Amino acid sequence: MVVIDDIRATRLDLPETVLTIGSFDGVHLGHRCILDRVVQAARARNGTAAVLTMVPHPRRFFSPNHAPNLLTCEEKKERLLAEAGIDALIRLRFDASVASMEPEAFVEEILHGRCRTRALIIGHDFRFGRGASGDYDLLARLGPVYRFEVGQVEPLLIKGERVSSTAIRERIIEGDLAAAEEFLGRRYSILGVVAGGRGIGRRMGFPTANVLPHHSAVPAHGVYAAEVLIEGAVYPAAVNIGIAPTIRHEDITIEAHVMGFAGELVGKEIEIVFHRRLRPEQKFGDREELVAQIARDVARIRDYFASLREDRPDQA
Repeated sequence: MVVIDDIRATRLDLPETVLTIGSFDGVHLGHRCILDRVVQAARARNGTAAVLTMVPHPRRFFSPNHAPNLLTCEEKKERLLAEAGIDALIRLRFDASVASMEPEAFVEEILHGRCRTRALIIGHDFRFGRGASGDYDLLARLGPVYRFEVGQVEPLLIKGERVSSTAIRERIIEGDLAAAEEFLGRRYSILGVVAGGRGIGRRMGFPTANVLPHHSAVPAHGVYAAEVLIEGAVYPAAVNIGIAPTIRHEDITIEAHVMGFAGELVGKEIEIVFHRRLRPEQKFGDREELVAQIARDVARIRDYFASLREDRPDQA
């Protein structure tokens, strides 16, 4: 997949660009409906399936103190879009000049002048331009002027509810990973870098990797069964999210006890793939009670992954 880091600093020279526009945070099943249409249309005309996305997220630009908790960092989003068959990821640096563009100017300068769009496929709620005044009807009127086709994809409903990044964020923050997975079409994961810690877990017999996430939608406080991806290898893990009240951490931490890994993790980028929430975070009377509970949690997680291997012997 080709990545264009700033479309206003370049001009695409790709054949028959079939474009969609959006943040695509999470690249969930609703997004996949749009992406599938884009890929199908591009293949039909022997063209380029492309995504135009704003960086930073417009809501982060307009309301930095109330920005959404993002489901995917840019690295993960790139991977998911490539897996969906997208040929080109085009970033538009969202700043004051872009925010103030009239929708007609956006179509002329960005869609026509820079992206050389031949077909545009958007979601049902897409808005653009100053004050979000541009919509599908305007695009349908301007499309023939600039010689591109325009299509719209209806929302995806699962059990009567519209699939959206907002709905998925709510489920993740509540710790309802099964419901989030149903809308994502995959298990939720977090990418991050391992930072040095205080060594408390190691002294208790359960060393942990302290993960600094690249994105901000973090599941509810508690203990989780998870898998950790490290340089292409997969390991089961017990993950604690919270403030570790028994040992009085002041900040929220993501700590992963990676089973079967003995190397150094500090400074490495890892991915935590969440499977299920075992229990909420709790405070114990003393460190001995905490250690005993961690041992029980780790045993439960080992049993959980052992049962998965029994159900899927080809992955053992």
